Amino acid sequence: MANIIDYIEWRGDLSFIQDPFNEIDNLILSRVSYFPFDKIIDSNEIVTLQELYKRFEKIDKTAVKVLQEEDLDLFPALANSNRFGGIFLKKFINKKDKKQEKQFSAITIILPDGTTYISYRGTDNTLIGWKEDFNMSFMTLVPAQTDAANYLNEIASQTTGNLRIGGHSKGGNLAVYAAAFCNENIRDRIIEVYNNDGPGFFEEIIETENYKRILPKIHTYTPQTSIFGRMLNHEEQYTVVESTETGLYQHSLYSWQVIGKKFVEMQDVTKQSEYIDKTLKTWLKKVDAEQRKKFWLAVYEILSSTNAETISQINENKLANYKKIFDTYKNLDEESKEVLNQTIKFLLNTAKDNIKNDKQKQK
Repeated sequence: MANIIDYIEWRGDLSFIQDPFNEIDNLILSRVSYFPFDKIIDSNEIVTLQELYKRFEKIDKTAVKVLQEEDLDLFPALANSNRFGGIFLKKFINKKDKKQEKQFSAITIILPDGTTYISYRGTDNTLIGWKEDFNMSFMTLVPAQTDAANYLNEIASQTTGNLRIGGHSKGGNLAVYAAAFCNENIRDRIIEVYNNDGPGFFEEIIETENYKRILPKIHTYTPQTSIFGRMLNHEEQYTVVESTETGLYQHSLYSWQVIGKKFVEMQDVTKQSEYIDKTLKTWLKKVDAEQRKKFWLAVYEILSSTNAETISQINENKLANYKKIFDTYKNLDEESKEVLNQTIKFLLNTAKDNIKNDKQKQK
């Protein structure tokens, strides 16, 4: 079995001129936006990935937040390869705004073939990042989507040539939104849009002419037990990729299997993915937006009671934080508590019904 690290060992000696851009390159570049660039790149400079890694080696690692442990393997592997070491990066942005409930991060990557890949980061482990994800279940438009379109407009005005837009998780959603709702004169320069296991949109978005015009350029990839990537509505075709993980952990792109310069494809998603997809879509259909909003507000209030800024911090002191969570739940007003209980009950019952109906169909 092989993943993107193995791909670099196989093809890392070949430049983009020798071997053109492919779907695995997309997955790798979608992960580059997650790298800890905050202290090693200025907003107005253009610098190679190799140089950025040299700077990273010199800084105090205790002051750096690495979002996934495997990034510490991918970063040097890319920097030391012929294929990726010389690519240029610029306009790194990483913004969090509690008031707007926004988490947005992106970076622009200039490739030797004359194209530009704009990589949008997905959700980091901050609570405010998760809150914006929650908001996507009842808001047609969230602040990060607006920022994504504005970022693309800015980058396009500073570059020439064709554009590729991509991202992983929420970043995939941002890539599609930005490509669809950027300035009209930019859209013709976009040759490919990559959504790597990112959620879809409400009907208000997918029914627009902007979305329909960009639809033929969208490439969507999802692991066989996808959960995040099947949320909301997708109109595009998707490729199912084999993962070595199970359940939620398949969302990690490091578990996605590759062979040569292609993904290892599966015929379809698993039954588990189908059950979860049906359950969530039933919830969205039968529970109105206001109730969904109240549910996630209650969840966020409970998590915020720990005073943690990240999910990781909640787990660092489990006993104390879990006690705060339980106490906050007990002290919720009756309406919030009822919304929480009823929503969880509804989701569980819907999941049971989907499994029961599937078994009856099989019989």
